[in-house]
Amino acid sequence: MILRPATLADAPALAKLGADTFVAAFGHLYRPEDLAAFLAEVHNPEAVAGEIAGDECTHRLVEVEGSLVAFCKLRYPTKFGEYTDAQNPIELGQLYALPAYTGSGIGAQLMDWALAHAREHGNDAVLLSVYAENFGAQRFYQRHGFGKIADITFRVGEHIDPEFLYELKL
Repeated sequence: MILRPATLADAPALAKLGADTFVAAFGHLYRPEDLAAFLAEVHNPEAVAGEIAGDECTHRLVEVEGSLVAFCKLRYPTKFGEYTDAQNPIELGQLYALPAYTGSGIGAQLMDWALAHAREHGNDAVLLSVYAENFGAQRFYQRHGFGKIADITFRVGEHIDPEFLYELKL
């Protein structure tokens, strides 16, 4: 297993991994047209390449036998700054693994990287959103010290999901 930063050459594989992991976890919740619109907007190679090349997002990838199996994305500045009293928060935008790798410890390794990155860059809090009915993810984040600070929403196409905003003060 290799943990490494993303490069522009990773954009197509990372876009596919993002789409595959999102669909595996949440695809059953949405009408096909809502899911397709979301995937086309967020998990397409051009959008992912733009994030990799830009200054706002930092990705960490997990590769096993030459294939991407999990990833984590940090966003700075966060779009959730209005919900916290932290002076310099960062956002954990995504932490996803293929279903075969869930529960294998990869998520914990990615979380360790994300928290170390935040501390190294002087962030005083990490914010993340989690689907209100994703109880496994909520337990994972709570084990890492996160707590709920707000009720928010998340749009997938025309569908609006209830989400919780979690925070970990550093």
